[in-house]
This record gives sequence, structure tokens and C-alpha cells, in this order.
Amino acid sequence: MYKLLIVDDEPLVQIGIKSILNWNEFGIEVCGTAMNGKQAFEYIGEFMPEIVITDIRMPLMNGLELIKNCRELYGKLPLFIILTSYEDFSFIKEAIKYGIIDYLVKLELTAESLREVLQKALQILKEQNTAASIPKTETAFKAFHDKFFISLLHNLFKSNDEFHEEAKALSIDFIAKSYAVSLCNIIPEQVEKLNPQKAMDLYFSAMEMMQNIVSKYVTCYCTSLDTKHFCIIFLLPNTNVEECNALIEEALTSASNMIHNYFNVWILSSVGRQYEEPLQIADSYENARQINTYVTLEKKLLMYDTLIQSSHKIDSNIFNLSLFKASIRKAFEEYDAVAFSDTISEIIELFRMHPTKYIQALDAACNILYLSVSLLTDGETIINNIFSSYPDGYHSIYLQTTMDQLLSWLEFFKVNLCKHLQSHHKSSKEELVDNIIDYINSHIDEKLTLNETASEFGITPNYLSLIFKKESNIGFSEYITNRKISKAKLMMASGNYKIYEIADQLGFENAFYFSKVFKKVEGCSPRDYLQANNSPIT
Repeated sequence: MYKLLIVDDEPLVQIGIKSILNWNEFGIEVCGTAMNGKQAFEYIGEFMPEIVITDIRMPLMNGLELIKNCRELYGKLPLFIILTSYEDFSFIKEAIKYGIIDYLVKLELTAESLREVLQKALQILKEQNTAASIPKTETAFKAFHDKFFISLLHNLFKSNDEFHEEAKALSIDFIAKSYAVSLCNIIPEQVEKLNPQKAMDLYFSAMEMMQNIVSKYVTCYCTSLDTKHFCIIFLLPNTNVEECNALIEEALTSASNMIHNYFNVWILSSVGRQYEEPLQIADSYENARQINTYVTLEKKLLMYDTLIQSSHKIDSNIFNLSLFKASIRKAFEEYDAVAFSDTISEIIELFRMHPTKYIQALDAACNILYLSVSLLTDGETIINNIFSSYPDGYHSIYLQTTMDQLLSWLEFFKVNLCKHLQSHHKSSKEELVDNIIDYINSHIDEKLTLNETASEFGITPNYLSLIFKKESNIGFSEYITNRKISKAKLMMASGNYKIYEIADQLGFENAFYFSKVFKKVEGCSPRDYLQANNSPIT
């Protein structure tokens, strides 16, 4: 039930409000009454009511001061309904600033008018409760959503089927004639005056407006990379390069100008080539990254095709990270600190061999950073913790202006992430297998496969099979079979099921196959088992 506090310096008013409605009918309990604002403030701290009905003119602390103090200390709750006299309207104007639900004139107070305002308050509470229950789900969904797009941009999907399965599960539509990617940089004109929170708010507001404006021109998806960069994936209506480039250019220019007018920031964009297959989006992203260094405040939008046609020399990326992605992903899956250290050390040596290729090395290092944030469980938190001593956190990578500085940054990243992987190596495997076992037990009535279960946990089937056998001393399929047969024996003992019903409910193809598996595990057929245990044969 919700709690209600009544605050008025007149006892008769308190009694009148308590008796005017059947509060239980609304799921409300009157938790107390107070004679003044000071007493009410103490009661609010003690009882934490969701709704307060309060007078404005009271001794010690008036209603306006009470509301103001509660907003500063407790935020949006409690909700306030004001009792007022005709002469109090100057106070009401001030109270409205603090988000009161409504006000009621004492001389005109009726059960109906109070009921109407109360329904408004209950609706707000319902909406707030719903919103409070969503964030964890929304956060989890957003994490999967971001991980999907990072995997797409970096070509981490093992097959076309895996890509389409994940897209379908996340309700992401990829039906288009062709695709292209824009890499966008946010450049605030007064960045030095922004504190970190305001900079973050500015970033997300600008990105959200970009998505809203661009989507009016062409279907697109917008995904965050870090607090300075985001990507737009365009789902284009045809394969005509000239026509689609013109459409993209119009959309990005319009959005960039609008964002500059609203937020006083510039969006610098580089756009990769068009490709006809979704998994080639990674190639378009690579194109966009290659030319991103040429984008300036004088030339805020660059198209890869346009630069090629103008005979502009574009440096090819000599650091081919695709050779290392599988190793990094496997190291993260297995929490293998040694394998991760070896891989990053090899990349560092590759950078060191090309000291003049700082820009390309920075781009490659950023991709390693994005992969870590995306592929590690709670990657954002882990990487933030590693760089907690840096003023800009892991975004400090952009402050490394020389190859030597970048190599030192990567070395620090490697050493500390290896410490995390090493400390979680054993416990993470045990926890993973425990979670898999819980998943099996809660889905034992279904047909469970190695591939589907591995996909559920974001690991490869081979790794699941290996780690399950190692940690539990029994094979994955054997464990499932034993659990199904154990449940089958319980169902048989109850006498409420026929053998074919048990087979069907436990996900076996048919009763014959169920009997075959049962005999292999128990050494006798289901019928013989029933007879031996004096259970009725059905």
C-alpha cells in the first residue's frame, strides 16, 4: 500500500481529510498527521510516505518550505497535494515550480475533488514504479544492442546465420538494397567550460537529435563508440552510389546544422563506401575510419567515393587488426591473461616498427578499446576502473599525441586488464558453468542443444563443451540426459502421466526414443522400471 501523510495546523481539517474518503479503496494507508512543516519533515524522513497533503500557511515551517526541503533531499517523492485558501495563490505559483500534483481550496473541498486529484497522484506513482522496474531490463537490452553493433562494425560475427539470428532476437531490421557507415566526431565549441556530466549530457543529446533528424531522410541506426565518437549505419533504398551519397550528404548536413544551432557543437562526419551485404558494413566502417583524419571544421563532411574520384591519396591501413580479433575474443571468453598479453604485445611491437604511423596506430588502438568494452562482461565498468586514475578515464587514449605516449598507454592497458583476467580466470569459469547448469535446469522440459545454449551465453559451442566437462566432470549432453531421466522418474512415480506424455513434455522426439535413452541410463525400460517400483503402468 502507498502511505499518505496529512499536514495541517487545524485538527478539524486533519480529521475531515482522514474521514472524507475510504483510503483503503485506493490502496492507501494514512501513516500519520502533522501540525506544522517541521514536524511533517521529520515524519517524512521516518515514514517515507509517497503522498503528502499539506496546508501552505503553518507555523515553524510553511508548506512551501516543506516542499522545497523535500525536493532537495528526496527528489521526486513524496508527491504533494496543496490545501489552500483563496488568499494563498501567490504561494501556489511558487509551489508549482516544485512539481506539486495539484492544489485544493479548503472551502471547496469535496470527496469528488479530492478523489480526482488523488487518481492523478496514483497514476504518477504507477508510472514512476513502472519506470523504476524497467532500467535494469533497458540497460541489459542496450548492452546487447551496443554489443551487436560493435560486433557488426568490427566484423566479429562468425557467419551470416549468427548475424541474422542476433538481429532477429534484438528486433533489428536489416532489409535494405545497400548499406553505408558514417563515423561522426562531436566537437563542442566551448568544451573547456563543460564539466564531465554536462559534456556527457551534451553528447547523448546531440547523438539523439542526429538519429531523429537523419532518420527523416533515410532509415538508419545510431550507435555510440565513446564520448566523442558515434557511428550511423545507413540502410539505403537502392544501389545507386551517386543518388545515395547525395541523400546521405543532405541528411548529415541538415542534422549537423540543426545540432549546431541547438547545442553549439559541430558534427564532423566521414562516410564509407556503399555495400550490398550487411556483413560488409565493417568494410564501410573501415573506409570511414581511413578518411576520418581528413575531416576538419572547414570540411565537416567527407565521402570516401568523392575522395577517391578526386585522386586524393588515402593511406591504406597497415595495421590489419582482423588478424588479432579472434585471439582477443577467445582470450576474453576464456579469461586467458597470457593469451591476451601475447596478442597485445604483438600489436605493440607492430606499432613500434612504424613510428610515423601514429594516426593509424591510434585508430587501431581505439578499436582494441571498443572490442574490450563490448566483448567483456561489464566491459565499460572494468575498463573505467583500470583508468580511474586518469582524468578522462579510458577516453584519455585521445590525449596521447605521440607514438611513444600511445605505446605507454597500451602497455598500461595490457598489464592491468591482464590482472583482471587473471583474478577472474577460475571464478569466472565456475560461475559460467553454474549459470549454464541453472539454465539447463530451468529449461529441462525443452529440447536443449549445445549450439543454442552456447549462443545464449555468448560463447562458442566448443568452448562450452570443454569448460562444462572440465568444471563439472560430466559432458554437456550427458548432464542434460541425466537431468531429463531424473525428472522422468519423478513423473512416472506420480502415476499421473503416460510414458508418451512424459516423453513429449521432456522434449524427446517420441516415446520410442525416450525409452531407448531411459534404458541406456537406467539399465531397464520405463515399463520395467515402473514394475520394479510398483508403479502403475500407463
